[in-house]
Amino acid sequence: MIVRFLLKVRKSGESKNSYVSFKIGNGITHRKATINDLQSIVNLLIEDELGQMREKSSVTLDQRYIKAFHKIDSDPNQYLMIAQNEAEIVGTCHLTLMPSLTFTGSTRLQIEAVRVAEKYRGQKIGQWMMDAAIAYGKSEGASIIQLTTNKKRASAKKFYEKLGFEASHEGMKMYLKEK
Repeated sequence: MIVRFLLKVRKSGESKNSYVSFKIGNGITHRKATINDLQSIVNLLIEDELGQMREKSSVTLDQRYIKAFHKIDSDPNQYLMIAQNEAEIVGTCHLTLMPSLTFTGSTRLQIEAVRVAEKYRGQKIGQWMMDAAIAYGKSEGASIIQLTTNKKRASAKKFYEKLGFEASHEGMKMYLKEK
């Protein structure tokens, strides 16, 4: 089961359409992912306890990951963020801007696939990535930020609640068979 969180955000004045590297005090930076980052991103997804059951690990990347990356990369409403320490990728999250007719024509930011490398957990990188994601949403005029977390991830739910997210909706999914 999935729990959906919403965070209301005040709109900011300026919109930034391109994001370069940002740095935080501990030497971590974030930037838009490139195709060269894809294997590291998939490895972070696999490192996750639930990801181990649903992701594909192999020496060569499954073509479906490459196809999905190109779709994400070519869509201006998508920002696949990576956090890095020097040249090492230590975290990732996928941000999607969604224009909506609800809430009087608002824009929402959907946050998905938040992952921090196991050896970097507990160093506030996840909190920093979420702060960066929220700042990105504000700069793009989002008035609501939402995410889902699997109900099996009780610690993730607590983490998001500490950041100000509220469990406001009950999420549902339908998995379709692979072609």
